[in-house]
Amino acid sequence: MKLKKEFIAHNAGDETVLVPTAKAKFSGVVRGNESLGMMLAMLKNDTSEQAMVKAIRSKYEADQGVVEKDVRRLITELRKIGALDE
Repeated sequence: MKLKKEFIAHNAGDETVLVPTAKAKFSGVVRGNESLGMMLAMLKNDTSEQAMVKAIRSKYEADQGVVEKDVRRLITELRKIGALDE
């Protein structure tokens, strides 16, 4: 899976925003922290849920279950707004 070209991720300090272009059906902004930025950066290329979990756990000392839940929640939300190519 990867992020559709109709969405642009931008890091602004410690905040990350995901904005749709005019071609996207979603109109709104997704805001998050540095972890969101890391996950969106990974989604610029084809990746998997497992690869995202592994990358986040290698950078942050976080519980496996918590990271899996957070990644799964992000993927679910990105699917809802039509931001993923799968």
